[in-house]
Amino acid sequence: MPLHLEIVTPEKRAFTGDVDEVIVPGSEGELGILPHHAPLISTLGQGVLRLKSGGQEQEFAIFGGFLQVRPDRVVVLAETADMASEIDLERAERARREAERVIEGGFVEPADLAVARAALQRALIRIRVAERGERRPRGPHEAARRHPETHREEPPGGE
Repeated sequence: MPLHLEIVTPEKRAFTGDVDEVIVPGSEGELGILPHHAPLISTLGQGVLRLKSGGQEQEFAIFGGFLQVRPDRVVVLAETADMASEIDLERAERARREAERVIEGGFVEPADLAVARAALQRALIRIRVAERGERRPRGPHEAARRHPETHREEPPGGE
């Protein structure tokens, strides 16, 4: 029996579908959820949400929210949820550099420092998800398109 997953933010429904497994960043650590999981409600932290379905894996950058788990359904209500393919890597890199500049710039008010640290954490998570999404081949043909020099078809009957 598959697990029905919904990832919802205030702006959009980021994902809806059946999956084999979900790994979410809970506020106290990662939670792995399989079909028939015991019911629970939890707060979400920031990090990478991974879903696995049919041997494929997708990742989302998740920032805060709540999680509801029932034996056959998982609902993620997140402040933001960005799929790897939706993340603007250049923008995330700029946000990282700006946050690092503020932090390394010397004296800042404690509230400003907390905002800069949170911005840096968000940028680093988005960068990690986006970079992994770029490197993860979708199948054997995708691997050949991305790295033709390392993927060679053997001629029939060997060499």
